[in-house]
Amino acid sequence: MEIGAYSFGDTQLNADGSQRSTAEAVRNLFEAIVHADNAGLDYFGIGEHHTLSMPASSPGAMIAAAAAATNQIILGSAASIISTDDPVRVYQQFATADAISGGGRVEVTAGRGSSVETFPLFGYDLRDYDQLYAEKLDLLMTINESTSEQVTWSGSVRPTLTDLAVVPRPVAGRLPIWLATGGNASSSARAGQLGLPVSYGIIGGEPHRFAPLAELYRRTAAHAGHTGDDIKVSIAALGLVAPTKKEALERFYPGWHNLNLEMGKLRGWAAPDKRAYDAQAQAPGAYYVGDPDDVAQRIVHLHGYMGHMRHFLQMDIGGLPHQHFLESLTLLATEVKPRVERLLAAK
Repeated sequence: MEIGAYSFGDTQLNADGSQRSTAEAVRNLFEAIVHADNAGLDYFGIGEHHTLSMPASSPGAMIAAAAAATNQIILGSAASIISTDDPVRVYQQFATADAISGGGRVEVTAGRGSSVETFPLFGYDLRDYDQLYAEKLDLLMTINESTSEQVTWSGSVRPTLTDLAVVPRPVAGRLPIWLATGGNASSSARAGQLGLPVSYGIIGGEPHRFAPLAELYRRTAAHAGHTGDDIKVSIAALGLVAPTKKEALERFYPGWHNLNLEMGKLRGWAAPDKRAYDAQAQAPGAYYVGDPDDVAQRIVHLHGYMGHMRHFLQMDIGGLPHQHFLESLTLLATEVKPRVERLLAAK
């Protein structure tokens, strides 16, 4: 199984609780990706948010920079909000990063976005949410499946392409494109029908409740005639690894609390409750917060339900001290990953 991390960028906090610069957050994210590569992690995903606390607003730019500074790690978006972006530009950015990487290390994960700040930011109407995603995903796939640089496509959400060049092309001719979902059944079925790998973002509840969705995905893919290597599942979740479970719980909670306060103001959530945190940070909750043994065992336990081939964690939230993020990345690569491999081999 591939083990990795993902981030939306995390703006650090001053002693008085005020936020430091978003430029520093981007530099810290770049350092973390290089650190993850050196430590031996398999994957690093860069999400797209447009907030002061999570300023990684341009996954393609970050991935291109990281591609030049890393050697082995797979780099992907987690996810690119294609509903409010231009799939042509997204593809060109990721194909450029793929060329910089030498080929084979860059992926696109296409999402609709649970945060809707991109709609007013880029001038889109939320009422067009589904149509935007469906048509722009179709364009992204059309570009990817083209056997030449010349692309023809028509739809209602952007101008038509008529035999126009979309360059550069990826080194291998096409990019891996994943479909991201937070647990919507129709998204699982869509991924299966299209023959795309699916990435489930699990941020609450009991992760094994997603098993029926993974089964729906695989069943739909088989019914549509898709049985190749692209039919696979990955899991994105919240978590943090520390030398002890106690340290992990204590380190992750302040950032979780800060993030939930912020999201509560934006989305009308209830005030964060530490009892809810404690419940989610213990099995069978959704947060992978613990020592290496605990986190590895919980990943393997979920594998028994989901059969996923990649598990990656968001760790840097709410002003988590950067040194704790780097230490967690090291432990994830050097302690959790080999434990997961041993546990899976013994099954």
